[in-house]
Amino acid sequence: MSTTQSRARQTPTTPPDASARGGGLAARVSLGRVFAPVPSEFLLISSTALLLTFFGLVMILSATSAVATAAGLPPYEAVLKQAIFAMIGVPLMFIASRVPVSFWKRIAWPALILATAFQLLVFTPLGIDNDGNRNWINIAGMQAQPSEFLKLALALWLGFILFRKQTLLSKWQHVFIPIVPVSVAVFATVLAGHDLGTVIVLVLILLGALFFSNVKLRLFVIPLILAIVGMAVFAVTSPNRMRRIMSFLDQNCIADYLDSCYQPLHGIWGLANGGVFGLGLGNSREKYDWLPAAANDYIFAIVGEEVGLIGCAVVLALFALYAVGAFHVIRKTDDPFVRIVAGAITVWIVGQALINIGVVLRVFPVLGVPLPFMSQGGTSLVSVLVASGVLLSFARTLPAAVAKRQAAIEAARASRAARAAR
Repeated sequence: MSTTQSRARQTPTTPPDASARGGGLAARVSLGRVFAPVPSEFLLISSTALLLTFFGLVMILSATSAVATAAGLPPYEAVLKQAIFAMIGVPLMFIASRVPVSFWKRIAWPALILATAFQLLVFTPLGIDNDGNRNWINIAGMQAQPSEFLKLALALWLGFILFRKQTLLSKWQHVFIPIVPVSVAVFATVLAGHDLGTVIVLVLILLGALFFSNVKLRLFVIPLILAIVGMAVFAVTSPNRMRRIMSFLDQNCIADYLDSCYQPLHGIWGLANGGVFGLGLGNSREKYDWLPAAANDYIFAIVGEEVGLIGCAVVLALFALYAVGAFHVIRKTDDPFVRIVAGAITVWIVGQALINIGVVLRVFPVLGVPLPFMSQGGTSLVSVLVASGVLLSFARTLPAAVAKRQAAIEAARASRAARAAR
């Protein structure tokens, strides 16, 4: 055997630790992609969503503990249920943030069909009536509001349809078909349960999608007029809604205190009791069964009573920051689908928050819409968190964000090459 052959056998062609170094490099590359820099819009939307959710849990605990204790129930029961949905919704938000935009386009039609079918369950034996509205279901002792998932599904579907018709939106027939017939059918599934507040939010989603799709103004105004006329007819034909509207118009409705004015008056009194600094966490008086729906539609009144004008300003500032992050996504994106869906979601969440706060302030009549992230209600919380995850997914696709991630990856590669050269 020659000396050369002997050395070839004794000397391995690959260093013993090369595979380990390669594995380490692969691991570093993978971790680098997972923890790649995220845009400021991502941080703004995610942080405000988390802060509002946490603040909502604190206020739900305060608003429900007294009545629960008086009824002989555990004081933490309501907030524990809400916390379970928060623990489901927050991971879903960050999972959704990793999903590519192409996935949201693919599921637009299936999501709307499934959400509509889920909404139709309210008209089966699973449906529940509450104050004349039939918009909830009860499955294995757990209540859910299917219309909350309709909001996100409708936003995705509108974005997909308007994205596909970008070059045809100058013609009214392409704007109206299939958007108007399908949207009206979706509205009808909620209207049949007499939930006007949710329908108003769905109409806002439709109008927001049309606005951010850059349709001509006259094509945008026609659906707006039709929506206003439809909601007016629906309100006039309901004695209960007309009574609430009339009590709203009568700013001095003490004469009707025990009927339509009871809840609005106690809501505004709760805000007034708080003053600038509030009565302190846990010290609300209205939560002692004076204010109906204290943890639901009127949670903002408890915020004002316990943490005062300063606490209310903080909540408004958080929603404003959320809107700023979302509008930056809308402004910076190059994808029409992203712009339309992000606009619809932003109009939904921020618009619903303003409606809820306006109801508490008696700027609007009682409409029965929850305050996003904060009101008690698991399906509402999960839906807005997943919708926020969609916005985060869009934020990752912004041109500046993509360039920043690419630069970080290139810098890591250069660093590894320099270490290998040494």
